[in-house]
Amino acid sequence: MSKIKGIYAASMSILNDDLTLDIKKTILHAEMVIDNGCHGVAIFGSTGQAQLIPVSEKINLLNHLTSSKHKEKYIIGTGLNSLGETINLMRVSKSLGFNRFLIMPPAYYKYGDKEVIEFYSKIVDVISDCEIVLYNFEKLCGYKFSIECIEELVKKYPKNIIGVKDSSYNLFENLKIDNFSVLPGSETKLFKGLQLGCSGIITATCNATSTLARKVYDDFNDGNEQTVNQNLCDVRAEFEKYNLISGLHTYFSKKEIYYKNLLPPLSILNSKEASDLITNLQKLNFSLNNTKAA
Repeated sequence: MSKIKGIYAASMSILNDDLTLDIKKTILHAEMVIDNGCHGVAIFGSTGQAQLIPVSEKINLLNHLTSSKHKEKYIIGTGLNSLGETINLMRVSKSLGFNRFLIMPPAYYKYGDKEVIEFYSKIVDVISDCEIVLYNFEKLCGYKFSIECIEELVKKYPKNIIGVKDSSYNLFENLKIDNFSVLPGSETKLFKGLQLGCSGIITATCNATSTLARKVYDDFNDGNEQTVNQNLCDVRAEFEKYNLISGLHTYFSKKEIYYKNLLPPLSILNSKEASDLITNLQKLNFSLNNTKAA
């Protein structure tokens, strides 16, 4: 039985005008996404600008996240290349009651399966009672997990390595491990993934599509006809025409202006791109009226 199942968003981070993290609004946004249909969210994934946010601000948010009404529904992303900083952030998280983590291998350097197994082994050997969702996204870190690597990690740490977010899409069709969650990183893979035995999804655009994605998931599990899957996939395709973070912040900024703030080198869409995105989403009968902004 999978340890993590359902619809998860890689939650967005909301920034103040001085580009510091707005703790209250970031948590309210995450709670809104769950209220709109997600089973949970990943805090400080790549969509949450994790690699750009200072560790001190992450820790500040975690201290406030303990009071969230959905505390049990968060996966904490580390978003750090440093092994030591990753372990330290996990220690802080665990001291606050958070035990599930989304961890990508370090970026920039070239390495293979052997080195990846060593990286995660170093983490688990120190934080022995954590649960880790591996983050497979070659486009961001330069490494793509093999099935053999994941099988070896699960064999070595069956209680710790509990799933994978597959944003490279080389795993979700063929990786089959008992008590292990496979979660593709796109709504376009949700229905097919469920048919193949995947556990759900973790995606950027579920910040906006949570209600639709949840209906696809629930209809599949209830044995009902799929009535909104194509609409869900079409909405994802519109966002995919742009940088997803830029598109999502542009989309939500039409309701609340503070969503326009992004850390460089990220930026919101230009006026033409923004107009095209909103217009094309409206043609799909998808708008901010479908999404309750925080």
